[in-house]
Amino acid sequence: MARGAPSPADLQVIRELAARGLVVTASQLESWRWAGLLPRHRRRGLERGRGSVVDVVDPVVVESAAVLARHLRQGRDRRLAVLEWFAEAGAAAQPGAVQVPEPPLAAVREAVVWVLRGTMSHRLLEVARGAAGAGEEAADALYEVAGRLLAARPYRGSADPALVRAALEADEDVPEGPDFKGLVHLVAAIGLGAQEVGADALAEAFAAYGWFGLTAEDWAQMLGAVERGESPPVDWGLLQQRADVLRPVQQASDEQLLRARTVLGGLRMFYGLYAMRALFMPDTPALAALRAKIDEWGMFPILDHVISLSASPRHFAEGLAVCLEPVFDGLYETLMEARGRSGPLPDPRKRGRRGWLHGNVDPRPA
Repeated sequence: MARGAPSPADLQVIRELAARGLVVTASQLESWRWAGLLPRHRRRGLERGRGSVVDVVDPVVVESAAVLARHLRQGRDRRLAVLEWFAEAGAAAQPGAVQVPEPPLAAVREAVVWVLRGTMSHRLLEVARGAAGAGEEAADALYEVAGRLLAARPYRGSADPALVRAALEADEDVPEGPDFKGLVHLVAAIGLGAQEVGADALAEAFAAYGWFGLTAEDWAQMLGAVERGESPPVDWGLLQQRADVLRPVQQASDEQLLRARTVLGGLRMFYGLYAMRALFMPDTPALAALRAKIDEWGMFPILDHVISLSASPRHFAEGLAVCLEPVFDGLYETLMEARGRSGPLPDPRKRGRRGWLHGNVDPRPA
């Protein structure tokens, strides 16, 4: 809480924000400072015994207070506001607008971990860890609990946009995307060990993700060969390591968090362009080249599973954690290089008010 009368510097911040229609109090400013979210004013020391003074209010203080005022509502957790702040700081400023400063990255890391602790992935991981080495009854309980959690929030991925588009053009039923019921076997493998689950069950789980375009039959053949000793052994310990969604974020450097935000923003754009083919977005050589790269990596089903176009801070946090993985960084770099060689991409915002989604299609690149 603010002690005594507000300082002249805080009064100036309050006035500047009021001119933008943002109402804040001196108590709020002090509260944000104590939480480590708002920088303190830079002060210049006077002669001995005469204290210090703020000559000029730092614009970073004003802009940081402005973004907190926009995103912090009464009763809302500050960590959600921090995530929205971090997302906003990563976006290019509009012409004539001031670039939003970065929030304290320690607060960003804390907010991401807080969100991840409440995700289904983390809950399933905790269930799996609880069954490790606990006997046959615990294994049965693991399948029962994991199955119940997955059934409570059923999820089905998107079908291949090319197949959806073809079905719509032929006036046929749109194909369904993959479901993730087989994920229960992956949870069991994390808790009980891959050998206890078996090749066929793991093949079903991996195929649900659509990893690298491989089918359940492909996975069963490869995993069966490993199980029979016909292929080099697999280090299944990596499965447990990769399942830990918290540790990579906790150990990530500030630079890695910033890079993950860049990768997430880029992959959301590329995923959206790929998926919009199902809704008759006009095709161009540039789009075809990008789709070919994604298909070459076998990554559309994986992007569909991990990339959300939602502006929710919770979805943003989950995507940020995923994009710390090097494979997504590599895909982003590959697509950026392909984009640089392929020419301009279509911009649906330039198709008129109704746009290509409603049939007002201009097939030329924007």
